[in-house]
Amino acid sequence: MSEIITVGEALVRLLEAHGVEVVFGIPGVHTAELYRGLAASRIRHVTPRHEQGAGFMADGYARVTGKPGVAFVITGPGLTNTITAMAQARADSVPMLVISGVNARKTLGKGEGCLHELPNQQALMKSFAKTSVTLMNGADLAGELARCLALTTSGRPGPVHLEIPTDVMVETIAPPETVVFDDAAAGADETRLEEAAALINGAKAPVILAGGGCCRADAALTAFAEQVDAPVVLTANARGLMAGHALQVPASASLEPVRALIAASDLVIAVGTELGQTDYDVYVDGGFPALKQLIRIDVDLERIAAGPQTAAAIVGDSAAMLEALLARVVGRQGKGAERADETRNAAWGLLTDKIRGEVTLLHRLRDAVPGARFIGDSTQLVYAANLYFDAAAPQRWFNSATGYGALGYVPPGAIGAAIGEPDRPVIAIVGDGGLQFSLSELGAAKDENAGIVFLVWNNRGYREIETYMEDAGIVPEGVKPSPPDMDKIAAAYGLGFSTTADEDALVAAIAEAAERGGPHLVEFRAD
Repeated sequence: MSEIITVGEALVRLLEAHGVEVVFGIPGVHTAELYRGLAASRIRHVTPRHEQGAGFMADGYARVTGKPGVAFVITGPGLTNTITAMAQARADSVPMLVISGVNARKTLGKGEGCLHELPNQQALMKSFAKTSVTLMNGADLAGELARCLALTTSGRPGPVHLEIPTDVMVETIAPPETVVFDDAAAGADETRLEEAAALINGAKAPVILAGGGCCRADAALTAFAEQVDAPVVLTANARGLMAGHALQVPASASLEPVRALIAASDLVIAVGTELGQTDYDVYVDGGFPALKQLIRIDVDLERIAAGPQTAAAIVGDSAAMLEALLARVVGRQGKGAERADETRNAAWGLLTDKIRGEVTLLHRLRDAVPGARFIGDSTQLVYAANLYFDAAAPQRWFNSATGYGALGYVPPGAIGAAIGEPDRPVIAIVGDGGLQFSLSELGAAKDENAGIVFLVWNNRGYREIETYMEDAGIVPEGVKPSPPDMDKIAAAYGLGFSTTADEDALVAAIAEAAERGGPHLVEFRAD
């Protein structure tokens, strides 16, 4: 007699066949059937303390590995709790697959008061996910799952939602064959490549703007920049590309000296960047310069069309398109390195003493813990670093302070990153206010023995917002939530702990904690 299994069991087998190694989730009665075969599989299950944490863990894991992070959440509140993390992933182009339950097919859309019922769960998810799919028939599982996984990484990566009705989860089917969804992108239009190459060959002072879409294109970007002798301005999510190179500019394009470099260039080549406000106009002053000529390289045609007018647009993977252009452009020797050096020095000199001090502290930490990955939440130290942090390598610096800007990202996001690359220490920077958004995920860090040093920047409240209100002539209100006693929090969750208000002691404490391994909480009393 041929084997018969449930749809829930088949889902786990298919995920395993597609190479999924980790699932982040909290089981409930609406997803219990998805767990039926999980314990016997090779897939590791990580239990957050809140479904938002499951989403942020999937995000951190995906950024590090390049694979879609996968989360299991229940229908209704479990899924809505995950929305913030999915929206952050959409803003930052992070591949993620959220698999949720939904009530039985016969109840959908009828408003019968079923547990965890939403009027139209799929419509809610379609408003921001790349797509939302309802599995109405168990026999369609293999094809729909393959399509959903492929969509997380095809084109502009992002979150995808697959919902499975509770009555479909228990359907019995023959073990399905794994389906490979063919979504291979076509090569770049030769005409567009030639047009772009002609513009580049005719330019006298080009500049490159590199975004998060270049994170896995370091070698191609370096070779191309050297060939065309162009300074390379990095967005926050691109920091670490071309580390230490004379053409690299690790300063925000919202700073006036960087804008002056761009304005003086006769050609701007934007690669893997959406040219969004939180990278190019963080102060919302409208001062980003008009571009004389613009070449865009991006996987997302819609994103190109929504941006500034282009002289040439190339749709495709950053590394592949830069390599294709490299074969068509003429090498040159000019003043690219000199222009980059002048911009770096001017941008550094423009920063306030406070911001320079905070960036310098991070550079000391970078050097004290070689190989560490830095992950940040929306807090003062991270805002300063986004203006001028020079990361040691690609993907060693990312945070939630750009794009969607969600607080509470760091504890779970750091756990996902540590699981994705367990041999690399993670330094997770979070404010005392932001920590309390997802404080309970410290327990998950302990459960997984994750190699994370949580650096809590404790200024006793929402100091960044308080400063903003003061500068705007608003009497600050609501910005002084009391922080918990960090030593007691660390003890409660079984984390190593130290506290200091001295920067030298902070660097030493973090280096020691990273060397020791496992999760630690280090408090810096910034107030």
